[in-house]
Amino acid sequence: MSVTIKDVANRANVSPSTVSRVISNNSRISDATKERVRAAMAELNYQPNLIARSLTNKSTKTLGLLLPGSKADLLLNPFFVQAMRGISSYAKEKGYYILFTHADNDEDEVEVLSNLVGSQWVDGIILTTVKDNDRSIAFLQYRKHPFVVIGKPDDEKNTYWVDNDNIKAMYDVVDLLIKKGNKNIGFIGGSHEFKVTKYRLLGYLKALKVNNIKADLNLIYEKDYTEEAAYEATKEMIDYQTPDAIVTTDDLIAFGVQRALLEQGIEDVSLVGFNNTVISQYKKPSISSVDINAEKLGMFAAKLLINQIENIPMETNNYIIDTKLIERDSTK
Repeated sequence: MSVTIKDVANRANVSPSTVSRVISNNSRISDATKERVRAAMAELNYQPNLIARSLTNKSTKTLGLLLPGSKADLLLNPFFVQAMRGISSYAKEKGYYILFTHADNDEDEVEVLSNLVGSQWVDGIILTTVKDNDRSIAFLQYRKHPFVVIGKPDDEKNTYWVDNDNIKAMYDVVDLLIKKGNKNIGFIGGSHEFKVTKYRLLGYLKALKVNNIKADLNLIYEKDYTEEAAYEATKEMIDYQTPDAIVTTDDLIAFGVQRALLEQGIEDVSLVGFNNTVISQYKKPSISSVDINAEKLGMFAAKLLINQIENIPMETNNYIIDTKLIERDSTK
């Protein structure tokens, strides 16, 4: 015979409703009672029926995580793995599970979200990218479904979001390169439809302007967020002119840039990536990169979402996470 919640209650000398609250990690239950109930559950090898509980409580204790890209390149970008680590860590602490999925394009993204919301599989959703006139954000706002975005949305005041100050982060990088004596600085970023590309490009242009350097449009490329696209963009750039330095909006892009430069035997171009992924320190030469605290971005995104779901009062609807340039061989 299977163990029931009443069996656990009898063993812990509490009511069945108290056991239920302990399973839900209710803050009103004392730590001592929680410990006693959990000990009874362990002794009896009791496993709560989460599906039945979700039907009763109208809560799945599950967060949906939407990632960009097709299944072929899913999770190739280390940023999303780092952000997921922060999301998962905070969610687990609060008793939530993660369901992640992906979408190939904008139309597919809205369809995936529609299925998630309509099926009631998740209590809330985390979007890991933000675009201009973002259809996914508009859909979730229309459906009044709890969500948070990693990135700065158009509607900053009425959306929960977490991001870095991407304009300042890139400005500081380019300004430092100029102070090191670099004048011709190339920029290779992801597609301009993504807000993160837009803001980092603005930081790049601002640094040039402040230092009285005219921007050369032939040194600016906005391609896909892939190593191969960056590799091709770099070859085009050096056919026009070999710059003193190249800044990128992602380490994956920086890897493509470095490959193209090394193939051409070019070793004296400074290079900076973003996200400070583990692989960047093992490249030859090692690549300088801006640490955006991706894990912290994920953690605060999960915090904002769970607070919404649980109706916890919040003083802010957004968090700005600090960045730091980690200098390595590519800028020395």
